[in-house]
Parts: sequence; C-alpha cells; structure tokens
Amino acid sequence: MTHISNPRLAFLWQLLVMLVSAIVAALALNEFLIPANTFSGGVNGIAQLLYSAGKPLGLSINTGYYILIFNIPIALLGWFKLGHKFTIMSFITAFLTSLAAVVIPVTNIAHNPLLGALFGGILTGVAIGITMRYGFSTGGFDIIVLVLERMTGRTVGSLMFLTNFVIIIMSGLLFNWENALFTIISIYASTRMVDVIHTRHQKLTAIIVTNQADQVAKAIQTAILRGVTVIPSRGAYSGKANATLMVVLSRYELYALQGAVSRTDQHAFINILNTVDTTGLFMNEREQAEQRHNLKSS
Repeated sequence: MTHISNPRLAFLWQLLVMLVSAIVAALALNEFLIPANTFSGGVNGIAQLLYSAGKPLGLSINTGYYILIFNIPIALLGWFKLGHKFTIMSFITAFLTSLAAVVIPVTNIAHNPLLGALFGGILTGVAIGITMRYGFSTGGFDIIVLVLERMTGRTVGSLMFLTNFVIIIMSGLLFNWENALFTIISIYASTRMVDVIHTRHQKLTAIIVTNQADQVAKAIQTAILRGVTVIPSRGAYSGKANATLMVVLSRYELYALQGAVSRTDQHAFINILNTVDTTGLFMNEREQAEQRHNLKSS
C-alpha cells in the first residue's frame, strides 16, 4: 500500500483511486458482463437485473441510474456505522461509477459468455479491492459487507459471495440457469480478487529469533501495537542462548513489523507463517486506533 505523508497529495491520490475504480467497474459492466448477460454482485448486479428485466417491457433505463438510486439509502447505513469520511468517499466513487456506466457505451469485447463472466468478475474485484485498500469502498453492497465484517470477523470476499447469493438465484429464475452459472463464475472471480487485494484480515504468525529480545519486542509493540510472546531458546549449532518471539498480526502490518525488527537487530531471523484462525483477543484496526488514543491520553 502506498503511504503519502502530505495530506494534499494523499487526497489527490485517493481521488485518482476513485476515478480509476469507477472506470474499471464501468468497463467490467458495459464491456463484459452486460453483453454476456452475466450479472455482477451487489448493487451493480441488481442494476443489471432491472435493466435486463425492463428491456422486454420497453424500458431502457441505463444501469448507471439504478446504481446511483440504490446507493442513496445504503449510504445512510455507512454514515452511521462506518464513519462520515468513509461514506462520503464511497458515495463519490459510486456516483463516478454510475456516471462512467452512462458515458461508456455497451460493447461486446469478449464475444464469449465464459470469458465475459471471468474478466468482468476480475475487473469488478479489482475496482472493489483497490478502494477498500485505501480506506473506502465502491458503495452499494460493499458498505453492507464491511458492516458485517466488523460484526463477524469474516473476510470481505466470503461475505460478498454470501450476500450476492440472491442475485445468482434471481438471474436463474428470471432468465435461465446457464446465466446463473456464469454469474457464479463472475462473482467468485470478483470475491477472490477482493481478498487478494484487500488483505487486512488475513492473519500471519511471525516467528523471530534474536539476541536482543527486549529491544525487538518493544520495537514491534511500538510499530504495530501487537502482543509479543518471548520464549527462551538456544541455537543448536552455536550452542548460544537466544530468544524466540512469536507475534500474530494482520498481513497489512507485515511491512511495519519487518522494518521494526531489522532496524533493531539486523541479524534477527524472521519466519512468516500463514494463520488459519485465532481465538481470544486480536484487535482490529478500530480497536487499535482506540487503544492508541487511550495510550496518548493517559
């Protein structure tokens, strides 16, 4: 993730992310998913369903207008549950997406429903993932999913797939079950891309062998505010005493941890393991921010 210290440059970078995300999401809809009669997830998928269902009735309301209409009530949920800045940025992204969907013409690039579903899903996942990585979303179901993520602790991708199950069923009932199967491919591809890009809730375990246990442990706790378990150990080859530190962290904190360790002990050995699950106290970002605020206040 790119860190920019200058607030003005950081804001301009976020605006660029919004614009890129909106264009990518609109391209996924108009160039791949809509021509293939395959449906995206979330509000975009609902907009596609309404657009496709309205065509036989003589209604040609662009999906961009549906996206904007449905985002208004969902934005209210984000305003109260996820914060004002997050909601404003997400709504701006949703507005830009709806605008791009109106401006960009519908063109069949893939000429194959399977390719359309696959690449449409991948592009949709990229659009969602990059916004979440920089602290906001594309609006719509993303806001609902992020609220559920805070309540359940499950990954964003898995929650997106569950909440989009109704779209899969509706695409099969309103059109045909082949469309539903392609929609499953599209939504699966998008949710996988989101989890690849949005890595905040992927957990790791760092095993660190060092001769400066106290200093390294203090540096880690300062950098990422995580608990450190110190285990006395001994090198089998050298026979010298050392210490093994164990830290469970989120993937996005890995860079900060490695920097803290290397600055304190350049000869420390770090082994990173994937962590399937944890029980007990493991602070999320919001809880960490509250803890930092309390430490500064005390």
